[in-house]
Formats: sequence, structure tokens, C-alpha cells
Amino acid sequence: MRITGFGVIDYIDGQIVYIGSGCVTTTGTSLPQRLKVILDGLDEIIRKYCPEQVAVEQVFVNINPQSTLLLGQARGAAICAAVQHELSVAEYTALQIKQAVVGNGHAHKEQVQEMVMRLLELTGRPRPDAADALACAICHAHGSTNLAGSALSLRSPRMRRGRRS
Repeated sequence: MRITGFGVIDYIDGQIVYIGSGCVTTTGTSLPQRLKVILDGLDEIIRKYCPEQVAVEQVFVNINPQSTLLLGQARGAAICAAVQHELSVAEYTALQIKQAVVGNGHAHKEQVQEMVMRLLELTGRPRPDAADALACAICHAHGSTNLAGSALSLRSPRMRRGRRS
């Protein structure tokens, strides 16, 4: 629950264009404080970029049930941020996202970062959480027949320490 990646793309005439990406990093020690940081951070991002649709990564079932529950709560805060702005929310599994971007559902993080960089013509590799969010947005763009305009993607918050974007 420390880092929630986001990525914003535009999809114009079949072309995917990079708009922005980064991470919301939670602070505080209590679960309610962390959820509020996620909700407020994503609300600010939605206001800044004005996306028309949102795509999120589905929660995977973790070995630790407590971690899975916490991850689900953080993801719920992210979805609520989108719903507060009356945005439609699409969901994709990590397997679907990796398959759409890399062509291999079991690709490594570095491969996802590299393909995101190439597909969006970025000058450098995005940080892992932001790259995963951008990959989710790309997956949505490829799979959605009615995507027109900008889309925001939110990568599921992680339970471990991550890198800042």
C-alpha cells in the first residue's frame, strides 16, 4: 500500500500518445490514512488530466490473505476516485496486460518497462509502478473498441516498498 502507479495516455486515430505517469506514495501509519492519501492523490490526478476512462489491474490472490485484503481495500480507494468523477472503469489481469504489451503473459517487469518505453516512444524507462500502469492503459486502448480520447490507468497498490516515479 505504499505506492500506486498511474499512467495517462491518449488514443487518437489508432495512435497511442503518452500524456503523463507517476506514483502516489502513501504516508502515515494507519490504514485509513493510507487509503485517504490514495483517494486524494488520484482525485488530484483525475482533475489534472481529465481522463475519459479508467483501467485498473485486478487484484491477484496472494499467499497471505491479510495482504490480499489490504490490497483490495487500496484498490477500492482507487476505483472510488474514478467513480467519484463518473468515469467508467475497466479491469484487466496482470496476465492480460503483459500479453497485450509484451506478447507474453509471464513477462518480467524489465520487459514490460522496455516495451512501454518503445510503444510510447519515451526517452527513458519509466519506473516499475508507472510502467505497469501505462501497460494497463495500453492494454485497455488495444482492447477497447470505444476508446477515444484520454484514459487513466491505475496500477494496483503494492504491499512492498517500491520506487518513486
